[in-house]
Amino acid sequence: MNTEQPLKVATVRDLVSQWLQPRLVAVELGLPEWDDRLNRWRVPLISASNGSEPIGEVRVRSSGEIAETTDLDLSAQRARLVKTEKKKRVSRCGEISFPPIPSKIILGDARNVLEDFPPNTAQLVFTSPPYFNAKPEAHESLDYNDYLAFIGEVFKKCHAVLSEGRFLVVNTSPVLIRRASRSSSSKRLPIPYDLHPILKDIGFDFIDDIIWEKPEGAGWNLGRGRRFAADRQPLQYKAVSVTENVMVYRKRTDKLIDWNIRNHPVPEAVKSSRIEDGYERTNVWRIHPASHKEHPAVFPDALAERVVRYYSFKDDLVLDPFAGTGTTGRVAGRLERRFLMIENASKYFEIQTKDSSLMEHQPDVYDFQYDGVLP
Repeated sequence: MNTEQPLKVATVRDLVSQWLQPRLVAVELGLPEWDDRLNRWRVPLISASNGSEPIGEVRVRSSGEIAETTDLDLSAQRARLVKTEKKKRVSRCGEISFPPIPSKIILGDARNVLEDFPPNTAQLVFTSPPYFNAKPEAHESLDYNDYLAFIGEVFKKCHAVLSEGRFLVVNTSPVLIRRASRSSSSKRLPIPYDLHPILKDIGFDFIDDIIWEKPEGAGWNLGRGRRFAADRQPLQYKAVSVTENVMVYRKRTDKLIDWNIRNHPVPEAVKSSRIEDGYERTNVWRIHPASHKEHPAVFPDALAERVVRYYSFKDDLVLDPFAGTGTTGRVAGRLERRFLMIENASKYFEIQTKDSSLMEHQPDVYDFQYDGVLP
């Protein structure tokens, strides 16, 4: 076995870069790997114009001497790769730009409203869709498949206006459908899990599953688990739910997250949005629920604050297509973000327009249901 100590990775990368420089080949270096069998460093050469697949390999002896190259025709690659890389560098200049859309509160169906907004409108989508067993006017459907199709249509519109590589965060939970009579059984619909394939097909990549944990006892009002608590018979056990799902997705792209950070049009906003100490370190967020006398299912400001801070920069636009009483907009404004609140129920829209903590950010207020056209 060869016991000779190989060079450091950084040294190998420098040696290969120096070797490539006079050859004018616009390629990137892959991760160097030490091959004990050959007693060589193996450094892949990668071209973004070829789908980031290796186009060849440079091998380096432990002495630092370039040993050989494999599968690389430098003369054939040079012209095409240099031309491609130049085009890429030009296209990167000003590649990210956001329309200067002011904050808005809109009464209307998000599927129609979002048709009037251009790409790159939103830099974060955060929402909690209406529960399936909410009043029918909330989502215009009684059949569960119709409900999922409706939610999917809204998220498809969100995808169209969301900036490349930015995030969609959805707060949902399984929903309990109470039994109609003593001879029937209740049902629990796994909404977060049924939404996942829909979001994947739209063009979102799954990133994280955050669990919003409420204090013990928060779910007893639903009645789930009371029968088991009374007689303790096996098979009757049902856990009392004290959690909701906060599912994090990213609009599909071949670019790394660092691309969004480095190319943000306002570097000062990136710097000033840095997360301070005390941030959530795990995917279990312990937050007390909120309540509203006019809305059955508002999420707390504390939940919105975490999502907005962790997944957007200052002056980004935060979109909530099911805005309800406007929690997302209120929090986004307080955190120096713009917001686009869309709500289909006039009752909740009016609550937003009368909320001084929301209106202090001077959003445009518009009734899309009346005109059908944005000003």
